[in-house]
Amino acid sequence: MSSGPINENRVYLFDSTLRDGQQTQGVDFSVADKTAIALGLDTIGVDYIEGGWPGANPTDNAFFNERPNLKSASFVAFGMTRRPGRSVENDPGLAPLVSSAADAVCIVGKTWDFHVDVALDIPHSENIDMIGQSIAFLKTRKSEAMFDAEHFFDGYKANPKFAMECVISAYQAGARWIVLCDTNGGTLPHEIRRIVGEVTEKIPGTHIGIHCHNDTENAVANSLAAVEAGARQIQGTLNGLGERCGNANLVSLIPSLKLKTSYDIGVSDEQLKRLTSVSHMLDERINRASVSNAAYVGQSAFTHKGGLHVSAVEKDPKTYEHIDPELIGNRRHIVVSDQAGRSNVVAMFREMDINVEDGDGSKMNTLLQRVKDREFEGYSYDGAEASFELLARRAFGEIPKYFSLSRFRVMDDRRLDARQQLVTESEATVTLEIGAKTIMEVSTGNGPVNALDCALRKALLPFYPELEDMVLLDYKVRILTPQEGTRAVTRVMIESGDSSGRRWTTVGVSPNIIDASYNAINDGITWKLFHEKAKSISKTI
Repeated sequence: MSSGPINENRVYLFDSTLRDGQQTQGVDFSVADKTAIALGLDTIGVDYIEGGWPGANPTDNAFFNERPNLKSASFVAFGMTRRPGRSVENDPGLAPLVSSAADAVCIVGKTWDFHVDVALDIPHSENIDMIGQSIAFLKTRKSEAMFDAEHFFDGYKANPKFAMECVISAYQAGARWIVLCDTNGGTLPHEIRRIVGEVTEKIPGTHIGIHCHNDTENAVANSLAAVEAGARQIQGTLNGLGERCGNANLVSLIPSLKLKTSYDIGVSDEQLKRLTSVSHMLDERINRASVSNAAYVGQSAFTHKGGLHVSAVEKDPKTYEHIDPELIGNRRHIVVSDQAGRSNVVAMFREMDINVEDGDGSKMNTLLQRVKDREFEGYSYDGAEASFELLARRAFGEIPKYFSLSRFRVMDDRRLDARQQLVTESEATVTLEIGAKTIMEVSTGNGPVNALDCALRKALLPFYPELEDMVLLDYKVRILTPQEGTRAVTRVMIESGDSSGRRWTTVGVSPNIIDASYNAINDGITWKLFHEKAKSISKTI
């Protein structure tokens, strides 16, 4: 990204969801979560994906050891400057950055004299040396080295000379980006614009980034103000995740910059159409409901309920919409219209290579109604595209009947074993119809869902050896009707994978959590068989 002439109109996107976003209260990404989110970010054209802090915890270590296969984004490791009294060659924090599988590194350092005096208790000159020496060391070992100037705006307002000396040290040492951080989130847009403008008088804006927290609900506005003042990298997170009140929301910044300014952000029209699905996928990953009134991607962002609004929108959507929702992969919801969402479904068909003939109008309408009915029941196909694909292909008669379930039974036995230790054992029995044959199998497992999955595999593998390499990667449950207590309807999301590296997610809904799990497992198996082009049942048997 740093090779060739610098385009001064280019604004680079740096995502910090997997590091800064993970500091959100209640959010704890697994390696599978991080991989899925990184791949999703790659599809929407983000330039840099910060994977985490190598050496900080086992999850980040495992993630960097199994780095995602990114098509275009640079994979970034986060860390900090060398410690006081250490050389860069012998610093235990810099070593994991150098040895990591990251393409680039981003290190944080102090730029507020208050922090240097109180937190570090070192001379100002040593802090400046720590920044420059660390950047120079990393620059020779990675394609790019970046510096996050922590508390820069607070530091600049308190002591502009020292704050500037810190960032100039990073720039002179070869930092590709010097990122000015509003770490406490208390700076307002007019201050951001003024200070960034003053910084760019000494450091080119093509090397300046902005990192804003949202403590005054100004993170997006502050980021845009920084760009107007000359900054050419924006750091943020999906859906504004982050500690306290969150970070600048890239889901809002990306369409605002692409659709409403003349800046080049490197995101294609097709990549922009994936924005809504990637945003919703993140919410499913952290097991929370998407914010319905979120800008651009919320379900209500382009919803029109009735009265004069609906009448006007039916004549021309521009009367009450600031953009066409399809541009960012969302859809218009007109409560009184039975055509709402048709174009969005057609777009998903194109992505899945599902051909819809001109004469399939009635089937399409039936499918659309089925989607609406299932969404009312609690199904969500954002983040579960494999289940949606099966629903669509079944509507057009494309999915063979690989097997059918006659019945299943799951039992849990909680007891004391011979050593007087409390154990809980799960056992599942399934009866399947495979062609003309009836197959019954029993299996035990680590919990009822695992036992059920094992029994299904045991019954199916003799007929479908393609399932041998299929594994369950992640399992999430959401309570849809919490007011019902333990009788609540649940939604289960299951992510599966195989040896080819494919990942697919399916969904099941039921008042019975085991039944919901079976529905999701069933879809996962069926999707795998369909894409493996399994033989028809009659030929198999």
